[in-house]
Amino acid sequence: MTWHFTEDPAVFRAAVGALLSAEPARNTGLLTLMDTAGRLGWWTEPDGRVTGVLVVAAPGQPTFGTVTPEAARALASLPGPFGDEGVTVLRGETAAVEAFAEATGRPWTATARMRLFRLGTLTPPDPAPAGRARVATAADVPLAAAWAREFVRDIGEEPGEDYTDYVTERISDGRLLLWEEDEREGDEREGGEREGGGGRSVSMACFSPVAEGQSRVHFVYTPPAARGRGYAAGVTTAATRAARDAGAAQVLLFTDLANPTSNALYQRLGYRPVTDHLTVAFTGR
Repeated sequence: MTWHFTEDPAVFRAAVGALLSAEPARNTGLLTLMDTAGRLGWWTEPDGRVTGVLVVAAPGQPTFGTVTPEAARALASLPGPFGDEGVTVLRGETAAVEAFAEATGRPWTATARMRLFRLGTLTPPDPAPAGRARVATAADVPLAAAWAREFVRDIGEEPGEDYTDYVTERISDGRLLLWEEDEREGDEREGGEREGGGGRSVSMACFSPVAEGQSRVHFVYTPPAARGRGYAAGVTTAATRAARDAGAAQVLLFTDLANPTSNALYQRLGYRPVTDHLTVAFTGR
């Protein structure tokens, strides 16, 4: 049993393709990052089967895919696979992350606890919220970038300087949707903005490119003044349908376990729990 590492995505795909095809949902984060990661790793059993995978998208910040606690503990004992600074932040399924963190003997803090959901049978909200979904356009970039920044702040992370490129890519690909109130309704209340459409934009959601037959809904955000009216349910339903129309056999999303509202919402829409995830930050050596 051993870990192997490469910086070549083609080599990695050849080694781990069977595992990724068998477990695409549990490896969703890795699938998103693997083509731009600086380092990729896989764990082999004595019979040669690959049963663990990871990517390092930023120095010292690996993301686990499918990794057993045994493989995680073995990784923690290796001398320097993540450079001189070692691991500073680790993300992945809870059991594997905890096994690695405890095996290092270093102090660490849990910074996020998430739950991965997979769509079963889509159940749109009934009654539907007022308004309709539309695909965002270039005119919506400033609004979507501002909302992306607020989303990051809402989940307890420090927002970056500018999300223009981030949302522009998704809008250019047709993967960012807005929920838009009727113009008359928007005139009667605040909480949204008019950008590319005729009504008032009150919520947004994105979906990722289809990889291994799956897409992930993400960046679901409604500004505080527009919450409580079902807009997030409406735009999430629209993004889910768009992901399926793009060819996704499985549609996934992550929720913050500290947010019972979103966890309940997505289950009402037909999403079902798959596994829990943990992010930890190491606070010393």
